[in-house]
Amino acid sequence: MRTAYLFPGQGSQRVGMGVGLAANDASAAALFGEASDVLGYDLLGLCRDGPAELLGQTLHAQPALYVTSCAAHAALARRAASAPVAMAGHSVGEYAALACAGAVSFAAGLRLVKRRAELMQEAAERSPGAMAAVLGLEAGVVRAACAEARGVGVVGVANYNGPGQIVVSGEVAAVEAASEIAVRLGARRVVRLPVSGGFHSALMASAGDALYPDLRDAGFREPATRVVMNVSAEYLRAAVDIAPQLTMQVSGSVLWEQSMRLLLADGVTRFVELGTGDVLTGLMKRIDRGATAIAVGDAASVDDAAAAPGEPGGPA
Repeated sequence: MRTAYLFPGQGSQRVGMGVGLAANDASAAALFGEASDVLGYDLLGLCRDGPAELLGQTLHAQPALYVTSCAAHAALARRAASAPVAMAGHSVGEYAALACAGAVSFAAGLRLVKRRAELMQEAAERSPGAMAAVLGLEAGVVRAACAEARGVGVVGVANYNGPGQIVVSGEVAAVEAASEIAVRLGARRVVRLPVSGGFHSALMASAGDALYPDLRDAGFREPATRVVMNVSAEYLRAAVDIAPQLTMQVSGSVLWEQSMRLLLADGVTRFVELGTGDVLTGLMKRIDRGATAIAVGDAASVDDAAAAPGEPGGPA
């Protein structure tokens, strides 16, 4: 059974995330301790006690997601009978995928996530935006709705999450207009997302540009496990490509469904979501009901995933 590891993005954070991992695995606990040194505050305490409003802020949510995903990976990797053939992360989850694949150190990856969160929050405050999930429409129809709404302002597709679930992002009025048009064109429902900005839209271009020097100097190396990148839905070809792709990712579309279909076409049948929540697990069940998808975010789920049969790692 060929396995891929998946790492969730912003929106999956919740009070209590990572606490069970740190309490039951020394490697996971060590990562939370190292993270607090890098960040300058008690990350595990914030994850444990909240409040949810503070944890949900971009500044804190992105580092918390990165560290929890890396902690889940550390706990599972120590015990799993086989290695994954590939990894992928959704938005900020891509940083965890790259770190866990060996392309960057945990601390260097966390510093990049911290900087990314700061820049994205600044961009959101400077150019207020919104995001909405459009349910029940094909991608081409959603793109047409965005094109029609651009007379109002900046709006485009942020995430191609799965069949019938596409997220649009941009200026508030333009997202509202695109949402109304999508309903008129047959959307089953449009759900406004509880986020602080128009992420993965042109409103974030300044954040990506400002992040590039940090990415360029991060010392990325060839990953030991293949990584499917968000902006291309293709395997990373060379370490030199990581910085430009992560720069584009801040304001570009996350090609999640396309990325998962690449893995499925290459024979991956088991998908393990590492971190908090089960958003990506749910999306995989929509993309391919025949695939096995499980979420690993606490000691019990680590035990279950470690006991599952697998296949030695190798190129997908």
